[in-house]
Amino acid sequence: MANKFNILITGGAGFIGSHVVRRFVEAYPAYNIVVLDKLTYAGNLANLRDVERYPNYTFVEGDICDFGLVSKIMRKHEIGGIIHLAAESHVDRSIENPFEFAQTNVMGTLSLLQAARNYWESLPEKYDNKLFYHISTDEVYGALPLDGGVFREDTPYAPHSPYSASKASSDHFVRAFHDTYGMPTIISNCSNNYGPNQYPEKLIPLFIQNICEGKPLPVYGKGENVRDWLYVEDHAHAIDLIYHKGKVGDTFNIGGNNEWRNIDLVKLLIKEVDRQLGNEEGYSLPLISYVTDRAGHDLRYAIDSSKLQQELGWQPSLQFEEGIKKTVKWYLAELKNGKLSK
Repeated sequence: MANKFNILITGGAGFIGSHVVRRFVEAYPAYNIVVLDKLTYAGNLANLRDVERYPNYTFVEGDICDFGLVSKIMRKHEIGGIIHLAAESHVDRSIENPFEFAQTNVMGTLSLLQAARNYWESLPEKYDNKLFYHISTDEVYGALPLDGGVFREDTPYAPHSPYSASKASSDHFVRAFHDTYGMPTIISNCSNNYGPNQYPEKLIPLFIQNICEGKPLPVYGKGENVRDWLYVEDHAHAIDLIYHKGKVGDTFNIGGNNEWRNIDLVKLLIKEVDRQLGNEEGYSLPLISYVTDRAGHDLRYAIDSSKLQQELGWQPSLQFEEGIKKTVKWYLAELKNGKLSK
């Protein structure tokens, strides 16, 4: 019977997705977890190697834009819940190729929504015990001034990059399916994630690798842009809580309450990587290089997660410095074993 215990997780071989899959597969042995991933450059089955042996885990290689495939998966596995993480997410790539981001993030989400609608509305119980949970980003809200303010769930959307515009559009489609068809949906918007399994084009893994290899650390502008950083396992915990306890039709912001200027983050990474490599403190500081700022570069993001904390009892588990130490240790081990590549 199709219900919330048969879950399709899209993008499950990616960074955040692999942590969510691992959590659900291991914590809920009575659930059936089906992972759909296109295995693009950012998807890696090695991220899921430790759950392959579980009987409640199934992997399907495929594209969320393939409406026929998604419809087939829905019916074959009697899917009653969707946790939608699959997305193109790198801002620089979206500036170079906005069509790809619109295709995956907008049309892919629409493909999932329509496949779910067709299947669930064909069932006698229709939308009972079903859920479409869409994971989005804080970048849909635009930017904040350096001197204050935070993103709340009712902050108006003001995306500035092709990436954030594509995610904002997908959010609107999810809400439209809830309002028009009565589909049970939930959306969460998260801040910057960090931790193991992240593809090394993003700032933290890229700079860890560059420090190890003595390569330049390109910092946009003066490095004054501020981001709120969330440890990926804390995000997976939040997704778990929202999936099981969140109110249908609601939105939750997920943030780490860890605002860091980019330049301060880079210096922290240098300090920690040098420490773990046995280098003298400050050894890699000369690697910092300042480059022309990115087009449409938002100055500051900051998330207010009080709703999630008060309503569902979520709290981030790690202080940022502790999370960075764990993250650096993991990437250094991967580099030593030759498992990390760009």
